Amino acid sequence: MSSEFSSVLLAADRGAVPEIIPGLVWAFRIHSNGTPEALPVDAAIDMVHGDLLWLHFNLTDSRALQWLAHAELHAPEQGRALLLSKDTYQQLHSAADSVYGVISDLLRDIDEVTEETGYLRFLMTERFLISGRHHALCAVDATRRSLEGGRRVDGVAALLETIIENVADTMDNVADRIAVALDEIEEQVLSGNSKDMLARLGRLRRTCVRLHRQLSGLRIVFHRLEHKGVDGLKPALQLRAGKLAQRLDGLDHRVVEMRERSRLLQEELHLQIEEQGNDSLRVLSVLTALLLPPTLITGVFGMNTKGLPFTDNENAFLWAALLLVLSSASAYLVMKRIGLIR
Repeated sequence: MSSEFSSVLLAADRGAVPEIIPGLVWAFRIHSNGTPEALPVDAAIDMVHGDLLWLHFNLTDSRALQWLAHAELHAPEQGRALLLSKDTYQQLHSAADSVYGVISDLLRDIDEVTEETGYLRFLMTERFLISGRHHALCAVDATRRSLEGGRRVDGVAALLETIIENVADTMDNVADRIAVALDEIEEQVLSGNSKDMLARLGRLRRTCVRLHRQLSGLRIVFHRLEHKGVDGLKPALQLRAGKLAQRLDGLDHRVVEMRERSRLLQEELHLQIEEQGNDSLRVLSVLTALLLPPTLITGVFGMNTKGLPFTDNENAFLWAALLLVLSSASAYLVMKRIGLIR
């Protein structure tokens, strides 16, 4: 619905064909019985129809930004501004007839979940859920697939809740992978085979920190909405903020536990590395102590001075070799006695 969109409505009333909406990634019409219908994005969409519409935009498309900037969305201007903004912190605002905000999600690379963070911007009214992103996101794509699979949606609030649930599910799956990786690393650390584990642990801990940062912001957003209350919103816009916040709390608690577990494993690995370093230094110290007396004796016999012992003795080499062995043995016995060698 727009200046441009108002003309579309008038044209629709006159029986003209509505215009194609630019920059759409996908569009769904949710019928009154909750059945979703995927709409072609390269065809005109009937905006006058009374059913719920979900329009998802690629916000890197300037045509989409222009359409959204002029559309009559029957929502606060702050909602439109947030939809077009590039804010990278999570927020949720509500008015009597709309809910709008920014939530984080994990980026999607073809069919794989990445560890990078992206942001979904949305504006929700009684008849529309308008969302947009700058990069492909996991949760909205999962919601799209579930709708294409025939999942029924009771209303616009239930549709947004489904997206939030998919955000949590995506992060839960990443947390499952981290838990399995931590189990493998812990097994290797306990068995003493912890070579090259520090770098892997560092990546896992960084992922936990990122997930916690995202979940913490999302939890705060829904706790604020829960404390503020949704009674002032129209029934179709009333989110189950308490239920969503509870799900996010549990997931965040799990991620924090894994972050602490990875930190403890890192400390254990550092201790093992320090012990290995200490053992190596100890071996080098013992070798140095054992070789020092023979080195001293060879240095003495190597002096070019008169009066050196065994100078005229035909068995001098054997006596010198014997002294070398005895000096090392004496050093060994001394270190053994004082406990340097076990």
